[in-house]
Amino acid sequence: MTWQMIPLEDVVPAPWRNGGGVTRELLAWPTPQDWDWRISVAEVDKSGPFSHFDGVQRWFAVLGGAGVSLALDGQAHLLTAQSDPLCFDGALPCGCELLDGPTEDFNLMLRKGRASARMVRVLGVLDTQVVPGTRVAVYAWDEPVAVQVDTSFATVPPHTLAWRVMLEGASVRLEAPTALWMEIR
Repeated sequence: MTWQMIPLEDVVPAPWRNGGGVTRELLAWPTPQDWDWRISVAEVDKSGPFSHFDGVQRWFAVLGGAGVSLALDGQAHLLTAQSDPLCFDGALPCGCELLDGPTEDFNLMLRKGRASARMVRVLGVLDTQVVPGTRVAVYAWDEPVAVQVDTSFATVPPHTLAWRVMLEGASVRLEAPTALWMEIR
């Protein structure tokens, strides 16, 4: 299977009900109405609470801006565009305080019992082994990402999500100043 590319600019932003930002849903699998997992990019304009998602595991990463402080379960989590992604229970109350102006943030949501995932920030090079049947995705933020799967090569343009199913196990190498890598089962 080849890489499916979804440029951010091709997705219409949906405004939040609370007026705090907009979200662009890049991919919902298997359908937007009944997803097992969902990937989106949000532009956050003001501080405030996150929406509750009962039965959902959330991965969250800052793409741009100064960053955020997330208040979860009595703890503050400071996240910037250099931080590792944060995984948390979507049912927990979560307050978001912008550090110094708007941010652009990446979200991977998984319905518990229907999907699981791993997300890592790539700052340079990532070498990994992927097991058969895994759906993989890479998000290139402001620079292109070079992806090598065994002996095939692809380039993911900036502000683009690329994804595919790995029917067979493979060695994967990513090279990028900054990107997000996901493995979804």
